Amino acid sequence: MNNKQQQRSQDQWEQEQYQAAQQQAAMNAAAQEAVAQQLAAAPAPAAVAAPAPAPAPAAEVDIVASLTKLAALRDAGALSDAEFDAAKARLLA
Repeated sequence: MNNKQQQRSQDQWEQEQYQAAQQQAAMNAAAQEAVAQQLAAAPAPAAVAAPAPAPAPAAEVDIVASLTKLAALRDAGALSDAEFDAAKARLLA
């Protein structure tokens, strides 16, 4: 192959590469446009309500501790059974 043929072959190859790159760029742009249209047409996700917070475990410990103290006061004679029952009912309500 002489230099002229090599140059023509090189030019042809470069032209084909350029055209392939242009086609790929056009396909990428079309794909991006299609995705943008789908996103624009899609409904917005529904807002999800946050779940109600669980009761704090510390509050349960406080109730148990309070009932234990009330029982100790009743056992020591500082509270009558009626007073103990009334205080216990208030705690558990």
